[in-house]
Amino acid sequence: MIRNFVQIHRSDGPIIAAAIHNGHELRSDIADLIQLSSMEREREEDPHTSGWTVIGDARIIVNRSRFEVDVNRSRNRAVYIEPEDAWGLLLYREKPARALISESLAEYDHFYKEANTVLRKIKDSYDHFVLLDIHSYNHRRDGINAPHADPETHPEVNIGTGTIRSPIWRSLVERFISELREFDFLGRNLDVRENIIFRGGYFPRWINRKYSQTGCAIAIEFKKFWMDEWTGEIFPREYDAILECLKSTITDTHLRIVDMVRT
Repeated sequence: MIRNFVQIHRSDGPIIAAAIHNGHELRSDIADLIQLSSMEREREEDPHTSGWTVIGDARIIVNRSRFEVDVNRSRNRAVYIEPEDAWGLLLYREKPARALISESLAEYDHFYKEANTVLRKIKDSYDHFVLLDIHSYNHRRDGINAPHADPETHPEVNIGTGTIRSPIWRSLVERFISELREFDFLGRNLDVRENIIFRGGYFPRWINRKYSQTGCAIAIEFKKFWMDEWTGEIFPREYDAILECLKSTITDTHLRIVDMVRT
């Protein structure tokens, strides 16, 4: 059933914010097979990232879990089957039947059809657009009491630009990163770096290939310093400050898109 797989909200403007790993729900036929607990699944999802998409003129939010189908992977890898597809996790009590996989892939196709429709409409209205593909990532994989991952190799914010094809977007990307770094984040500055551990997944790659001269998709990964990835507890001050940080980039991004149209 495709109903409610993806929510798309649109108002006037050329900036889109997406939270494609926000979802946690599963179809009942998938839920009956999967042996992971709700918390085990949520640890590998990007919970609450939909709240940050309010910065966009348009919002794309996937309501269902990446354990049902992962729209940030290529179609042939979008349904996790083996443990190596999903961080070594033992996923199923029994492997899903072909018909069940086909239904998940129909959801995948529906997502890309809907996304393409909204992106095309925004491009036609504004000539150019920027999509902010918002994610979060784990940094305590060794256990709840284990040391955190090395901050030298795990920045608080990883900006993934490895899928951007055209150099026309470089100045916009550099300014976006600069705005994030300069923001007063609870009395300090965030550690924001580019392409350290993530370069961007299939969704931004698809956009940057299809709309290379008119659209730019930037992947943003927030390390889960704003929550406890093992218990699911949110730290409200950090969570809200991230939203304000993202908001601080929007006016400048709007202006740079307008400048591109004028030239």
